[in-house]
Amino acid sequence: MKKISVKKEHIREIFRSFNNLNVLIIGDVMIDSYLWGKVSRISPEAPVPIVAVTKREKRLGGAANVALNIQALGANPILCSVVGVDHEGLAFLDLLRNQKLSQKGILKCRDRITTVKTRVIGNNSQLLRVDDEIVSDIEALETQQLLMLISHIIQHDKIDVIIFEDYDKGLITPKLISKVFELSKNKGIPICVDPKKKSFHAYKGASLFKPNLKELRDGLKLDVSSDNIAELQRAISSFRVKLKAETILVTLAEKGIITNSRKTKEHLEAHVRSIADVSGAGDTVISVASLCRALECNEIVTAALANLSGGLVCEQVGVAPINKEKFLEEALKLDFVK
Repeated sequence: MKKISVKKEHIREIFRSFNNLNVLIIGDVMIDSYLWGKVSRISPEAPVPIVAVTKREKRLGGAANVALNIQALGANPILCSVVGVDHEGLAFLDLLRNQKLSQKGILKCRDRITTVKTRVIGNNSQLLRVDDEIVSDIEALETQQLLMLISHIIQHDKIDVIIFEDYDKGLITPKLISKVFELSKNKGIPICVDPKKKSFHAYKGASLFKPNLKELRDGLKLDVSSDNIAELQRAISSFRVKLKAETILVTLAEKGIITNSRKTKEHLEAHVRSIADVSGAGDTVISVASLCRALECNEIVTAALANLSGGLVCEQVGVAPINKEKFLEEALKLDFVK
C-alpha cells in the first residue's frame, strides 16, 4: 500500500465532522424479519431442522439499513423510497418512527407490496430466508411523484451527499437515475452508488461507485479471481473510464477492498475478524465511504475506514448498524494512524 501517515486527531475530526452532514438516500427499502430459535432435532416429515421459536423481530432493511448506519455515524439521513399500502408498509413506517427517521421521502404505492425478507435463525445460524417482494419497475407516475419529492428535498434541505442503494426491487429506473444526476449536478452534490446488476452501467458520472466482487463480475461479465489483484485493477480502471466515475471501490469479502481512481489504485487487506453474519456489511461500507466522500477525505483513508467498518458489522448476527464508538476506537489502531 502507498505509504501514508495520518494523525489520530485527524481521524477524530473526520468522525466529528460526520455529525454535520445531511444525506439523501434513494433506494429499495424492506423489512428484515427474524425468527430466532433453538434447534435440537430433525423433522420426521423431511430431512430439515425443527426450529423452536424463542423470539420474533422486525428491523429496517435495504436502503433503510443504510439510513440507520448514517444515523449511527452521527449524520442526518433522509430516505426516499416506496412501500405498499399494506400491513407491512404500516409496520415499516412504525419502525422509521421508532428510530426517529423522517418519513417525508416515503411514497405509498397501491399496486406494490412492501418487501419483506424473513430469516429463520436456529442456534445463531441462518437456516433459511423467505422473500415477499415485487421486483418489476415502479410505474412512470410513481417515478414522477418520487422525483418531485427528491427535487423538493434537494431544494430545501442542505444535502451534502446522495446515495443510490440499489437492490434491484424496481425503485431505481433509468429515468430516476438521469434526473437525480441532473439535479445533483446543478447543486454540486456528490453521488455515491451501491449498484446491482440491472442498472449497473447507468450511473454515468458517479462520484463513488461501490460494487462487491460478485456484482462487478456480473455487471462486467468478467471471470476474474480476487487472487489476481493486478488483473482486477486493470478491469476496474477500464470500466471507471467508461462510467466516467471518479472512484470505484470494490469490496472483496475476506480479501479486503480495492480503491481505484485516476490517481490512486490500491488494495487493502481485510482485518481478521470472527465473522458471525455478512448481512448488511455492504450497507455499512457505502455509508462510511459516502460520508468520507462528502468530507473529501483522502481516498486511502476512505477505503481503509470503509474496509474496517464492513468487518466490524460482520461480527454481529443479523443486519445491524455500526457502533460509532467502537468503530472510532478500531480506526485509531489502523497501522497508518500515528
